Amino acid sequence: MNPLGRESGVGSRVPVIGAKGTSCPRPSTFDPRLPGFTLIELVLVLALVVVITSLAAPAMSNFIRGQALSSEARRMVALIHAGQERAVSEGLPMVLWVDEKQGAYGLQAEVTGRNGDPKAETLSLDGNLQVTVVSTGLTGTTKWGGFPAIRFLPDGTVDENSPQELRLTDAKGNTLRLIESRNRNDYEIRDTEK
Repeated sequence: MNPLGRESGVGSRVPVIGAKGTSCPRPSTFDPRLPGFTLIELVLVLALVVVITSLAAPAMSNFIRGQALSSEARRMVALIHAGQERAVSEGLPMVLWVDEKQGAYGLQAEVTGRNGDPKAETLSLDGNLQVTVVSTGLTGTTKWGGFPAIRFLPDGTVDENSPQELRLTDAKGNTLRLIESRNRNDYEIRDTEK
């Protein structure tokens, strides 16, 4: 008897050379008693996978869009923190400007030399997102190059004329707000539903 439970006989096995030069037998003819799947079973499993995927795809796309909004808000907060750190470490005011129409924002020193700010950063929003600057101050909003801007003072605080809120909105109308804290030291992410 061989490992498959069959009688050995002439022509019942064909030697196959393995990876290390060893031979391993394999059946030379089709045997319906060997375990396996029928074509109908495979088609049914594939049909089930297609149905489950079609049901899960809309939910996954909403999840991914929500992640883009959240990720962009975290990226903006990280740039705000970088601006505060640079203002304190370099002893110079920094500005985080926001171009609402082009969907871009950036960070740079307020006072630059002839060659500009070598550490300046410019970032673009995801194509499905939009940023809106909200300022409720009685005086004018801080501007940089014609764009509304958050100005960080050398002590790390936010200038009193800086916008109090930035709103990030996706194509479906979901919104996250970056709101200036009461002590003017930071911006916090808040969901509009909470």
